[in-house]
Amino acid sequence: MCIRSTLNPSWPARRGLLAAALVSLMLAPAPTDATAAPDNPMQPSPVWDDLQYDILGDLDPAPAAGALDLSAPFRAHDPALVPVRLTQPPGAPELRELVLVVDENPAPVAATITLSPAMHPLDLELRVRVERYSNIRAIGLTTEGAGLMDGRFVRATGGCAAPAAKDAAAALAQMGQMRLQHLGTVRDDGGQRHSVKLMLRHPNYSGLQRDQRTLLNIPAHFIDVLEVRQGDDLLFAVEGGISVSEDPVYQFSFRDNGTEWLDIRATDTRGSVFVRRLPLPAAP
Repeated sequence: MCIRSTLNPSWPARRGLLAAALVSLMLAPAPTDATAAPDNPMQPSPVWDDLQYDILGDLDPAPAAGALDLSAPFRAHDPALVPVRLTQPPGAPELRELVLVVDENPAPVAATITLSPAMHPLDLELRVRVERYSNIRAIGLTTEGAGLMDGRFVRATGGCAAPAAKDAAAALAQMGQMRLQHLGTVRDDGGQRHSVKLMLRHPNYSGLQRDQRTLLNIPAHFIDVLEVRQGDDLLFAVEGGISVSEDPVYQFSFRDNGTEWLDIRATDTRGSVFVRRLPLPAAP
């Protein structure tokens, strides 16, 4: 049983309706508060109360209590590039799937991530768009079938509608390019564990952005499936949505299986397929 199997069967249709209705959504004004805080725990969310069953079905996740940690900035420097890091300490329950939700975004499910044992304990970072002040939450499903949840409250506005960093011609010319950066390798009783950063070029248009010349909305166009493998072994797969940032970046650690490269396969909502084999760089 995985989180997808516990989802309400109507959720894919609901997600499609959400995406189709993005332009018509009205954004409530965000509160203002100049006071810094040492931490940013999640806040009560009527939106999540309404969404939870649609996303999780009967699954009622317990507070992660340190078994899963989501870190995100209290105030985002750029609402279109908000870093979200998901980590676990040694000895935490192994996760096989994870759902990342930005409560107040027009399409709240940012990503559904399938995880392999090689990713345990989890250390994964990605960047998301945040349209207005919101909880960002991660719901993990353990290999034993238990649900865990952790999250943070992030102050950001306008991330889903923020103009693209590149014009359309430049974005299309670079679309599908990929690069892998080696960040380090450690050894433990289980062997080698690599930390890498995977960078992909794709505009990931949200459907809320406007062409700066015509002022017309740019149709949604984003990577909806990403698979990362080491040889024949899947490391992780991401089913993404409009909340994943332009030019997606995934920083992660994984246990080496002896294969000297990663195979990356990404597909987008227009049917384009990007496949690359990237060698694992030597440790610096």
